[in-house]
Amino acid sequence: MTDLTIELDGIAKEYRGGKRALDGLTLSLAPGLTGLLGPNGAGKSSLMRILATVTRPTRGSYRYRGADALDRPDRVRRELGYLPQDFGVYPNLTAREFLTYLAAAKGLSARSARARTDQLIELVNLTEAVRRPLRGYSGGMLRRVGIAQALLADPRVLVVDEPTAGLDPEERVRLRNLLGELAADRIVLLSTHIVSDVEAAAADLAVLAHGRLLRRGTPEQLLRELDGRVWETVVDPALVPGLQARHLVGRAVRTGDGVRLRVLAGHPPTPDAVPAAPDLEDAYLAAVHGAPARQEALR
Repeated sequence: MTDLTIELDGIAKEYRGGKRALDGLTLSLAPGLTGLLGPNGAGKSSLMRILATVTRPTRGSYRYRGADALDRPDRVRRELGYLPQDFGVYPNLTAREFLTYLAAAKGLSARSARARTDQLIELVNLTEAVRRPLRGYSGGMLRRVGIAQALLADPRVLVVDEPTAGLDPEERVRLRNLLGELAADRIVLLSTHIVSDVEAAAADLAVLAHGRLLRRGTPEQLLRELDGRVWETVVDPALVPGLQARHLVGRAVRTGDGVRLRVLAGHPPTPDAVPAAPDLEDAYLAAVHGAPARQEALR
């Protein structure tokens, strides 16, 4: 059994003014890719900063490899790569200069820094732009630089916060595949509010909202909870508000016959509704937006 584990217990984070970002969160992580799903403002970035030891929780415990990571954060920092949501660069440097500088700051020798930088530039598909100053990079290209810097020291733990922001569809697929490969022998935590970022690569999903962990399990487990509770129906546009008031309504698409709705309910929401196979967007919707009365209707 590997000792590569993270254990968070009762983690809370409060900011000035009484704003509570995390509320008694308990979470364990082991090698593999865990997708952390949640809407903007759910507390995902606060959790990532705590994991990266950038900030401390207001209360709760954080253990890495069985040791207290709050009192002794150095081991975590040596073995962790972090891509924050607000990653910044030195705009006058080229990608190679910037990554080589960061590699030296992480303690790599000059020779190792050059070799690792060249390897990562190719890995994130920036070879053609490597001589250009970073000030001329698009947002998506800068995210790729951020991914490369997180991998410089070949970390045992990789924490990436909204890494696909600004990436085009091809780059998103490339990144998801890369993170899936990296997770074979290390802990990878991918935070996002986009379900498609994790549905193909993550074997473990955690849904966070209002600073609390609402659901945790494999994609198969989360989908199984919704068997027989997802429906599709086409209705007159005037009927949509009433259905939204009574049920959880997901996708809504205008058609020539009206509005095609995807509805979560314990029974057919309309006489002509037909059963639909649950997907992860349905599971996410049920976890995050299922108010108590509506969740009761799903049972």
